Amino acid sequence: MTYVKPVDLVGTVIDAGASKVLLSTRDTLVRSIMGGATLTIAAAFAVTVSVSTGMPLLGAILFPVGFIMLYLLGYDLLTGVFVLAPLAWLDKRPGVTFSGVLRNWGLVFVGNFIGAFTVAVLMAVVVTNGFSTPPNEVGQAIGHIGEGRTVGYAEHGAAGMLTLFVRAVLCNWMVAMGVVLSMVSKSVPGKILAMWMPIMLFFYMGFEHSIVNMFLFPSGLLLGGDFTIMDYLIWNELPTVLGNLVGGLAFVGVPLYLTYARGTSPRPLSGRRPRRGPRGAGTAPAVATAATESAAREPAAVTG
Repeated sequence: MTYVKPVDLVGTVIDAGASKVLLSTRDTLVRSIMGGATLTIAAAFAVTVSVSTGMPLLGAILFPVGFIMLYLLGYDLLTGVFVLAPLAWLDKRPGVTFSGVLRNWGLVFVGNFIGAFTVAVLMAVVVTNGFSTPPNEVGQAIGHIGEGRTVGYAEHGAAGMLTLFVRAVLCNWMVAMGVVLSMVSKSVPGKILAMWMPIMLFFYMGFEHSIVNMFLFPSGLLLGGDFTIMDYLIWNELPTVLGNLVGGLAFVGVPLYLTYARGTSPRPLSGRRPRRGPRGAGTAPAVATAATESAAREPAAVTG
C-alpha cells in the first residue's frame, strides 16, 4: 500500500479542491446527487443493522461502506467540499475565486439534498409496504431519531443549540479526515482502510452530519415523526451545516494547509530581480522559471 506523505498529500488535496470548483454545473450536480444518495442508503443500512441486531456498534462498523463507495467513484459531499474548495482558494489556484467556492457549495448542497431525499422517499415506501401499513420497526426507529435530534435539542434552548453545533463540528472533523485520508494511499485497500476509521467513529458517537440528516429527517416526517419542517431546519439542518463547515476547516483543512502547504505551489520571490546572464543570453533564465512555475500550477491527476 503506497503511502503518500503529508507534504505531498496536501498538494493532492489542493488539486482536488481546484478541480471541484472548476467542474461544470452538470457534473457537479450529478456527482453530488449520487454522493448524497450513496451515503444515505448506507445510513439506512446502518440503522437497519442496528435495529435488527440490537447492536449499534455493528451498524457503525458497517456504515462507512457508503462513504467509501462514493469517494472511490469520485462523487461529492458538502462536508468534503467544505474543506477541499477553500484550500484551493487559499492557495490562489488559477481560476479559483471565492464566488466559485460559494457556487460549488451551493450546487453540492442542492445535489446532496436531492439524492438524500430520493432515498428517504424510497425507504419510506419500503418500510410501509408502499404506505399501505404503519412503519415497521426500522421506520419507527428513524422517526424517533428525527424527534430526538430536533425537539430534543429545542427542549434545552441555548444549551441544546450549543450541543447540536458542537456535535456538528466534531462530525466534520472526522468526516473531513476521511476525505483527506482517501488520498493518503495509492492503492484501493489502503484508501478503504484509511477512510473507514474516522467515518465509523463519527457515526457511532452520534455526531451531526448534514447529509445524513437530509435523509433521516425527511424520512422521519414521511413516517409520522412528531416534529415539523421548521423544527428540522432551525433545530438541526442549518446549525449542522454551519458546524460542519467550522469543524472541517478548523480541525483539518487549515492546520494541514498551514503546516504542509508551503512550497506546494512555487511562486516568484518578491522584491528580487533575476540575475543577468552573459550578453546575448536574453531572458532565458526568467522564461525557464516562468515555465517551471506554470507547470507546477497545472492540476495534477486527482485520486480518491
